[in-house]
Amino acid sequence: MSDTKDETLLEFPCEFPIKMMGRDVEGFRATAIALIESHTGTISEDAITTSASSKGNFVSVTVTITAESQEQLDNIYRALTSHEDILVAL
Repeated sequence: MSDTKDETLLEFPCEFPIKMMGRDVEGFRATAIALIESHTGTISEDAITTSASSKGNFVSVTVTITAESQEQLDNIYRALTSHEDILVAL
């Protein structure tokens, strides 16, 4: 029997995009980025892309990070999914 704790399809460190979606309101982009930066440190602007929904009600923010471990990714996703402004985190 293998130890699932050490199983992952990723090799770390690796470039990893994290996409967050929420309502297109003032401050969403800053909130989404701050949640990730609390686990990674400062993220450069060229690692961030945004896209508005077709009707303009929602926005997605994609941040590409250098992921250091599965634990780091798990912590990021826990922070994102527990925040009320983040509707979806992929």
